[in-house]
Amino acid sequence: MITIIGSINFDLIARSPKLPEPGETLTGHNFSTAAGGKGANQALASARAGAAVRMVGAVGDDSFASQAVALLRADGVDLSRVATRGDATGIALITVEDSGENTIIVIPGANGLVTEDDVHAADLDGGYLLLQMEIPLPALEKAIAMSETSDTTCILNTAPWRDDAAALLPRADIIIANETEFDLASTHLELSGDDRLTKMIDFAEHYGRTVIVTLGAQGIMVATPDEHYSLPALKIKPVDTVGAGDTFCGYLAAGLDSGLSLRDACQRAATAASLACLKPGAQPSIPYAAEVEAL
Repeated sequence: MITIIGSINFDLIARSPKLPEPGETLTGHNFSTAAGGKGANQALASARAGAAVRMVGAVGDDSFASQAVALLRADGVDLSRVATRGDATGIALITVEDSGENTIIVIPGANGLVTEDDVHAADLDGGYLLLQMEIPLPALEKAIAMSETSDTTCILNTAPWRDDAAALLPRADIIIANETEFDLASTHLELSGDDRLTKMIDFAEHYGRTVIVTLGAQGIMVATPDEHYSLPALKIKPVDTVGAGDTFCGYLAAGLDSGLSLRDACQRAATAASLACLKPGAQPSIPYAAEVEAL
């Protein structure tokens, strides 16, 4: 069982030839909507990878709420611990340029109202806990503390980066960060080393944890207390990269939950993340297990 405690959003997506500069107005050529939120995206990825998944979070009392959880419900995610809080479901305003790069503004809405009581209701008891940083810090801290006192492996995705959560990283069993996030973490945790890899090794050995840094088209780097290695991504021409990181996280958790080794789970997750770049939107782009296994 994988428990995801995190954000549930509804995405408003505009596509344009390039991303606007500050003060610039551009004419786009496509608008769409899609369910999103890092927590919900990762829950859907885990479910499509074949895992049993339950989602803990909150939506608002508005017309976006049912749309925000529609794909989760369709793919069998347990939504019994998703609360209704406040008037507004979380919203993400996403601009995607034709190269596939994107910018995102997130308005937390109900995600900002997730409480420690909501986390306590998750009743962790084994399996995997997957967290991100789009819920309030007290709820995040409570979730990690609960994993520490139960037979639960905690995976913490450091997106979106927040300075006030840096001290939580050494308490999670597995850290997943992109390049920018890990570099920020390195500064806050005062890691030693002349380059990113040596700092990853310092983190893994000093805290006895595993750290995974995602590198986009360059794949991933992994450091554990015992070893370190790199794994490639698929060679693709991206359409939209917005769901790739969350797909990686969800597939990694599902792979580990199914009994795969860390290396094999990482390679499977990296393949799934690459496939997620071939379609627009966060959740619609997440591949099913059969698509990943075919590669």
